[in-house]
Amino acid sequence: MKKLLFALLVVIILAGCQSSAVTGETISATGGSYKNVTPKELSTMLKDKDFVLVNVHIPFAGNLPNTDLSIPYDKIDQNLSQLPADKAAKIVLYCRSGHMSQIAAENLVSQGYTNVWNLQGGMVDWEKEGFEIQK
Repeated sequence: MKKLLFALLVVIILAGCQSSAVTGETISATGGSYKNVTPKELSTMLKDKDFVLVNVHIPFAGNLPNTDLSIPYDKIDQNLSQLPADKAAKIVLYCRSGHMSQIAAENLVSQGYTNVWNLQGGMVDWEKEGFEIQK
């Protein structure tokens, strides 16, 4: 009985440790898929940033901290040279509400990019969670 309780405790502890990993909600798109990420998840990801953060909103409405590029969502396919040459590199897109970045994510997936992430709710939800926008 003690062994069973101990094993159950270990499983609960390990499950709790794994909950901090950011996995994102997978969204199917023509040619593949991308992942939606919440503002809290993106905030966690920014602590150990291993991706290119791209603002695709037009007109300019501010940037999230550590933004690497600003490329209009409707011109993303004309600016692929600004993105990593490795189509498996992680790219996180955002805009004001999440709509333009969703369009840009779908476009990148159709271009063969395989590690595309979209900030769900965009800068609006980012601010609602108490995070800052750089203007």
